[in-house]
Amino acid sequence: MTDRLLNVLFLCTGNSARSIMAEAILSREGLGRFKSFSAGSQPKGEVHPFTIHLLEKLNYDASRFRSKSWEEFSGPDAPSLDFVFTVCDNAANELCPVWPGQPLTANWGVPDPAAIEDSETVQHAAFFDTYRMLFNRISLFTNLPFEGLDKMSLQNRLNRIGKEQGRADLPSEKVPGA
Repeated sequence: MTDRLLNVLFLCTGNSARSIMAEAILSREGLGRFKSFSAGSQPKGEVHPFTIHLLEKLNYDASRFRSKSWEEFSGPDAPSLDFVFTVCDNAANELCPVWPGQPLTANWGVPDPAAIEDSETVQHAAFFDTYRMLFNRISLFTNLPFEGLDKMSLQNRLNRIGKEQGRADLPSEKVPGA
C-alpha cells in the first residue's frame, strides 16, 4: 500500500475552511507519500478569507486552493481514492457518492470555525484551533505503519484518530492574524 502515492480526499459541506485546511496540511506533512484533495457536498464557491489568511501566515501557498464539489471525485476521470475523511458532522451524515475502489473512510469531524459570529480575534482563534486539531489528526495518520496493518486494523486506527480531541503537538504560539 505504501509503494505508491496514496490519494486522500477530505470532505466537508462548504469546502471553504476545514477540508481546505486538511488538504493543505496533508500536502505538507505527507512528505510526498500522499496526494491530498478536498471537496464539499454544497461548496461555497470560494475559500473563506480567514482560511486563506491563516494558511498564508503559516507559510502555505494558499493560491492553489478552491472550493469545489465532491462530484469532481466521483466520476470516471476522477483520481482513484485510497482514503476519504469527512471533517464536519454535516458531511458525515449526508449520503456520500459511491467511491470507486472502495477507499477507507472515517469521520474526523471538527467544529466549524466559519460558524463563529464574534470579534475577528475570536474568529481567528477558532480557525487556528481547527487547524491545530486537524494538524494533530493528520500527523497521527501520516505516522501510521501502513505496511504492518491489515485493512480492518487500519480502519480501526482511522476511526480512533477521528475521536482525538485535537491535543496539540504544535507549540503554543500567538494565533496568526489575531
